[in-house]
Amino acid sequence: MLPSQSSIDTKLSAALQKAMYDHWRLFLAEGIILALLGLGAVIVPPLAGLVSTIFLGWLFLIAGIFGLLFTLRARQAPGVLWSALSAVLALVAGGLLLWNPLQGLVTLTYVLTAFFIADGILTIVLAIAHRRDLSGRWEWMLVNGVIDLILAGIIISGFPGSIAWVLGLLVGIDMMFGGAALIAMALDARKAAP
Repeated sequence: MLPSQSSIDTKLSAALQKAMYDHWRLFLAEGIILALLGLGAVIVPPLAGLVSTIFLGWLFLIAGIFGLLFTLRARQAPGVLWSALSAVLALVAGGLLLWNPLQGLVTLTYVLTAFFIADGILTIVLAIAHRRDLSGRWEWMLVNGVIDLILAGIIISGFPGSIAWVLGLLVGIDMMFGGAALIAMALDARKAAP
């Protein structure tokens, strides 16, 4: 005999609540760190945008180097050509971001706009799912998703003059709201014993 769907949902909800309760301190620590990093980015947005561009450039460059090394060592593996092309693409992207970080900042601002739109929609959907499964502070996640969509609108409306500061400022704001959402959910999970 199969258990009913409501019985499965109840067990899943209880398991999720227990997991949140068991790890609320980790969520709280992550939220605090995220909020503090976001505050730093808001205080100095041009620097935060440039640092983000350079950091991403190094990540791509290192990923491309290791991708090529591993591809060359596995020359007989299937898909080696595609793997090599992917590694070269990462090398080129990293090199371009490091060669001209200011131009990279422009490109990343466009990518950030797309990210905020996608992340906003997904966070809103996740908040609605949390509302059904975990009642504690799902509203904060919903607000975070709406803020992401608002930030995307701000970027789009301010081009091209806002490129110098928008990346650092908006990433900082997003990190602060994401941190606040994690803090609120962690504190609520702490109070609600399973």
